[in-house]
Amino acid sequence: MHFTVPGAGTAGSGMIWGMPRAQANGLELEYDTFGDPAQPPVVLVMGLGAQMITWEEGFCELLAGRGFHVVRFDNRDAGLSTSLDDHGVPDLAAVMAGTSKAPYLLPDLAGDVTGLFDALGFAKAHLVGASMGGMVAQQVAIDHPDRLLSLTSIMSTTGDPAVGQTSPAALASLTRERAATREEAIEQSIAAYRVTGSPGYPATEEYLRHKATRAYDRAQHPFGMQRQAAAVVASGDRTERLRDVRVPTVVLHGDADVMIDVSGGKATAAAIPGAELVILPGMGHNLPEPLWPDIVDAIQRATTRAA
Repeated sequence: MHFTVPGAGTAGSGMIWGMPRAQANGLELEYDTFGDPAQPPVVLVMGLGAQMITWEEGFCELLAGRGFHVVRFDNRDAGLSTSLDDHGVPDLAAVMAGTSKAPYLLPDLAGDVTGLFDALGFAKAHLVGASMGGMVAQQVAIDHPDRLLSLTSIMSTTGDPAVGQTSPAALASLTRERAATREEAIEQSIAAYRVTGSPGYPATEEYLRHKATRAYDRAQHPFGMQRQAAAVVASGDRTERLRDVRVPTVVLHGDADVMIDVSGGKATAAAIPGAELVILPGMGHNLPEPLWPDIVDAIQRATTRAA
């Protein structure tokens, strides 16, 4: 079941009401859909601090055009889904040292996904995750294998600290001091994209400014991103459990990814029996439009294997 929240938020709140919300795992998850609901469902899971609009409309429409009912949603603590500010701000260094606990873990985020399945009436679905979303999708395959038709993990990793490392420049873009103004936040976002984006497919200034402005004006949850990061750190290495995954799987990764090194994708594919590995030259830690057909082709190959 789902419902639509009527009305409109105030400009100062950063909230834009009117999209569907699902009751899932005790939370409200903002989502929207593309394509025919009678077609097989494909659910898209986005990454750390990222909103569902990072799955751009054109990408979703291209995927829906292949005969799928496409669903994208905001993770907890991101976008217009439930924020867990009552959990406070985690001490990431202490979480990494094992002296403090994360407010929640990747299995909780995986439970959000299956809760969304339940709310939308999906007994099973094809699942596609990018970055942290790939980790969540892997966790669903581990914890809820009976709910998946296929798995696509994009620019992600296994949780093994020996692979998928972040470059110093990319890490600095994540840990910079919080912006004091809207304009400063937008400029920071553009600068971060310049570090982590795809060198083989450079974006225009106009595109980056539009993307950063839209995301800022839709919602801001900087502390939510920190809670998500704590979940990633505290959830540990999935490698051994991934060896038991049996759903048809494709793993995609850019060879120029400085946020999660390509070794993370290679390790993911090596851990999952029968996984297809696709390395995309020139791709960094984003989904550049010229590569959408290749990415959708790969997703469709996983779904075809499932069928």
